[in-house]
Amino acid sequence: MNKDFRKGWSIPRILDTNLDRAREGLRIIEEWCRFGLENSQLAEECKQMRQEVARWHSHEIRLARDTLNDPGTMLSHPQEETRRSIEDLLQSNLCRIQEALRVLEEYGKLYQVEMGITFKNIRYQVYILESNLLTHNRYQKLNKSLLYLVTSSSKNILSIVESALKEGVTLVQYRDKNNDDIFILQTARDICQLCHDYNGLFIMNDRVDLALAVNADGVHLGQQDIPISLARQILGPNSIVGCSTTNPQEMAQAITQGADYIGVGPVYATPTKPGKIPAGLDYVNYAQKHSPIPWFAIGGINHENINEVITAGAKQVAIVRAIMEADNPATITQELLKKLTIG
Repeated sequence: MNKDFRKGWSIPRILDTNLDRAREGLRIIEEWCRFGLENSQLAEECKQMRQEVARWHSHEIRLARDTLNDPGTMLSHPQEETRRSIEDLLQSNLCRIQEALRVLEEYGKLYQVEMGITFKNIRYQVYILESNLLTHNRYQKLNKSLLYLVTSSSKNILSIVESALKEGVTLVQYRDKNNDDIFILQTARDICQLCHDYNGLFIMNDRVDLALAVNADGVHLGQQDIPISLARQILGPNSIVGCSTTNPQEMAQAITQGADYIGVGPVYATPTKPGKIPAGLDYVNYAQKHSPIPWFAIGGINHENINEVITAGAKQVAIVRAIMEADNPATITQELLKKLTIG
């Protein structure tokens, strides 16, 4: 095929390449929705979009393919050669789909007006799919997190958090009532990055502004903090919002206001809540019977009393000092997770 002839096929070649790219990316997302998430609705959405893309992949466009003379087949980038996690894989392919759809939208206007309109609509559908995937993935992790590490002040905070993440913790809350905002902001960034590197969730305590600044997965609010609805308005609908509760009335209120999970406690007396009367194991048992959303028993729980908490009905537990002040955080994390898994 001579150069002048190939030039006349430039737009169909561009369309052919990006139709393939969009379909391939959608198939990768579809397979995860189907087999990874076992979510038939999301898988069906991907399938419908993939079939709509295929409808435009006409014989005429396919004839324009000229792989041997394509100068881009050998182009690559190191980031394309590895995937750090399933989230990284999904995000890379979602970006790939969106870029391909934008190309199809723009060049499609030159090929056929309706084509540009169609791919603009599909592109917005993919944006919605991306939000739904992010939300589903976060909630799936939240539901499966047996052990929730809540930090306290420590000069070794990053190494302790990383040790816990290495041993299987998938949910971490950064709580700091003592340091200035500059220090808290930088530490939050570091812990958030650690959590995401280990495929975990990062929750910011109290500070909605800092949660937004560091791209946290959510925020945890106390009874005296801003309303749940306002936190969600600031952080967006895909963020997790948790709330501390100490009695059935506070639990009911948090659920009504739309909390994604609640803290139940303090189960035992703890210096992290000075002067707070323990809610006790009765409240743990109440939560087990009445909470329709995920809940974490919290307050003075350690490897010595955790079996009592599990017996009372807790399946998910938040830990502070037992890990943060341990001589060997990794070993304690292993022990606690083992007991929760058996329980």
